[in-house]
Amino acid sequence: MFKDMIALTKPRLLLLNVFAVVAGFWVASKWSVDWLDLTWVLIGSTLMIASACVTNNYWDRELDQKMERTKNRVMATDRITPGFALGYGILLGILGTGLLFTFVNAVAGWLALLGWFVYIVIYTIWLKRSSTWSTSIGGISGAMPPVIGYCAVTNQVDIGAWLLFALLFFWQPAHFWSLGIRRVEEYRSAGFPLLPVVKGIKRTKLQMIPYIVLVIPATILMFYYGYVGVIFLTVSVLGGVIWLIHTLQGLYVKDDESWAKTNFFISINYLSIVFILMIVNTTW
Repeated sequence: MFKDMIALTKPRLLLLNVFAVVAGFWVASKWSVDWLDLTWVLIGSTLMIASACVTNNYWDRELDQKMERTKNRVMATDRITPGFALGYGILLGILGTGLLFTFVNAVAGWLALLGWFVYIVIYTIWLKRSSTWSTSIGGISGAMPPVIGYCAVTNQVDIGAWLLFALLFFWQPAHFWSLGIRRVEEYRSAGFPLLPVVKGIKRTKLQMIPYIVLVIPATILMFYYGYVGVIFLTVSVLGGVIWLIHTLQGLYVKDDESWAKTNFFISINYLSIVFILMIVNTTW
């Protein structure tokens, strides 16, 4: 039971998002870290992100049964009852919200609530089942973790918060569409109106390009405004160019599945490296 409760929080996704919170907090702190504040924002945001993941699992339980990638999830296999999962998700959200508002600040609390609302109501309940825009608009929620960490320090949404938001917001669609291309038939069978299902793989590859292009100036502006150092700038721009070149090559390849697998690998490693350097090469 406990193992299944942990699995409902999507631990790998949760870990990446919590690391993004740390990166945002570190950028704003500039190495003058208040460890107590960091502890509270980590606990609060972890609970909020876990709440969103659990509630998403609850809502998608029947659709998850139709896909190879998700058919063994806890809710899809009825290892936990829907009522328990929903209550569990709500409880995590209440605890997370309370901690952020009480021990961090109202800005971080409202941002976390906004991210939760977009992920569950706008993305999961509405757009995921009805529109190809689900991936792009749903990216608002995925871009919130580093912004929450940043605003936990600054207590305001300034240019640094917007740049962190832009970096994650533009990164997500291309990252997710590469997975969508790789598993397009699964999404088609499950009835998800994902872009490669509705508009085709070629159109999806073309639409990935502007998002990746926009990731690069977001990292350049972080250096320009003095949030990060030259190592971050060099690696993030070079990595973005490599990702962009591979995406452009995808317009001419015949093996879409192999290409998409590599593109997904590039995107996830790019973000991981960028976050690590965001911490290591934050300016004093």
